[in-house]
Amino acid sequence: MPERGAPIRKVFHHESPRQRYKCDAVVLGCFDSRFELTFRKFIKRLGMTYVDLIRVAGGAKTLTGRDPEEHRKFVLEQIRISVRLHATDTVVLMLHSDCGAYGGLAAFDDDQKKEAENHRRDLHRAIDFLQKEEPTLNVRAYFVDFDGVWEADRSVAEELSA
Repeated sequence: MPERGAPIRKVFHHESPRQRYKCDAVVLGCFDSRFELTFRKFIKRLGMTYVDLIRVAGGAKTLTGRDPEEHRKFVLEQIRISVRLHATDTVVLMLHSDCGAYGGLAAFDDDQKKEAENHRRDLHRAIDFLQKEEPTLNVRAYFVDFDGVWEADRSVAEELSA
């Protein structure tokens, strides 16, 4: 509680749990609000209650090496902080359709399959980077479009491209 006469005032009352928690996952996603409800419902479907959210433009794109290196370092440090403070052992990476950080769907000639394939490859780049930097973490990756959530499962993709 701020001291009397402090230059802040309470404008909303809500009691939050005070106990520390073990995080089920750190979730790296974009801040595009169109997918907020889908993200939340999907995380719940995965059985995750306590998550540390990292929301940056492009989400998992920041770990692919396509963005400035300082962005990747910043996001990696946020993941490490979650591990240190909340004993996190899982990272959920998310990319979504029509993401402005990629130039939107227009950057893929409005071809949803072309976009999805690009994002699958980028999710695999992000997984590879994280597993190299933090090999003990369990990394899961998903592509979200306007119809649902798709797992970027490397084994399935490798079967399809073989």
